[in-house]
Amino acid sequence: MIKLKPFRALRPQKELVEKVVSLPYDVMNMEEAKEMAKGNPYSFLHVTRAEIDIENLKSPYSEEVYIKSRDTLNKMIDEKVLLRDEEPGFYIYRQVFNGRHQTGLVACASVDDYLNGKIKKHEYTRVEKEIDRINHFDVCDANTEPIFLTYKSDRVITEIISTWVDNQLPEYDFTTEDGVKHTLWSITDGAVTKQIQEQFKSVDALYIADGHHRTESAVKVALKRRSQFLEYTGDEEFNFFMTVIFPDADLYIMDYNRVVTDLNGYSEEEFIEKVEESFLIKKHEGQYKPEKQHTFGMLLNNQWYKLEAKKDTYVNKDIISMLDVSILQQYLLSPILGIDDPRTNKRIDFVGGIRGLVGLEKRVNTDMKVAFSMYPTSIEELIKIADKGEVMPPKSTWFEPKLLSGMFIHTLDTPEV
Repeated sequence: MIKLKPFRALRPQKELVEKVVSLPYDVMNMEEAKEMAKGNPYSFLHVTRAEIDIENLKSPYSEEVYIKSRDTLNKMIDEKVLLRDEEPGFYIYRQVFNGRHQTGLVACASVDDYLNGKIKKHEYTRVEKEIDRINHFDVCDANTEPIFLTYKSDRVITEIISTWVDNQLPEYDFTTEDGVKHTLWSITDGAVTKQIQEQFKSVDALYIADGHHRTESAVKVALKRRSQFLEYTGDEEFNFFMTVIFPDADLYIMDYNRVVTDLNGYSEEEFIEKVEESFLIKKHEGQYKPEKQHTFGMLLNNQWYKLEAKKDTYVNKDIISMLDVSILQQYLLSPILGIDDPRTNKRIDFVGGIRGLVGLEKRVNTDMKVAFSMYPTSIEELIKIADKGEVMPPKSTWFEPKLLSGMFIHTLDTPEV
């Protein structure tokens, strides 16, 4: 049984929404964030990446950054750039990209559902990234960005949402520069809100698609609040975190590709000989994008290759070991290139599929030696692994399009200690 809570969102004025919204904080570096927010005082990056506005910055994780985030958020509220809805409710958020759409429910999910394993994860988190968002949410007293969840499609929920969308005018409807159309509806009928809440009680589990660090951080802020307010009832806003929940049938996972700085001391000929021990290799004219599981593209010295994993690398293996990201790691990246821990090794980097194979070629022509294009992990694999209580290798999934930040904000409304 999943518990969802409606909330009074802070949302941009309709006339300003296109200026306010931004990409999530973690899909760009500081210089890119500065460029994106340049000349736009309304950009929500001034909240989520407040370091872009601090001169002589000592550290992007210093206390002054989080205070700046809070002050900017409060300023946007004071100046009525952001307005709070009068009544708590749910929202419907649709994104259309390259002819396909995904339609999710904006709601607050229960911290207890996460702690009890009803909201399931498939990735490990890194402590330093957790601490950053803990400090950000804590000082801002708000979930400034949503967490991307999914669930096994439910016909009744789909019908409720579709009926509302078909019969109501949207609050926002615009297209961003990257070609993604964003539409938001507000569910203003309390009876419909209750109907959705009741139907989600029959959903067995929610799954984190994207936002593991934000989830863990939001939960730890809630636990901190509970330790401060021992007489909490469980219904306070700080016991919930903001999400967008999509049916699994709507979601599209892209490839998450790898680039490595060097060949670990091997010549190109020696490296290829090593690779041939576990993979069938064939030169490919032009770019190679894998068309099925257990095949990989490799770019080395301006030459593309098709790699096909030999059957003994995946036959009769468990679901984690059969993942393409696992096969590449176990039979090539680790034993040949010496990348034992891809989460911490500085010689490897990851390129989301949205950048295309051109993005891999650009990296190999600048700061990398070899690149690998991957076949995407499926949503079915993600759910099976999460249901087993296991985790995927790092950087296994790249979801697209990304959820915009600044379209809705959930305040924790923490009372004074």
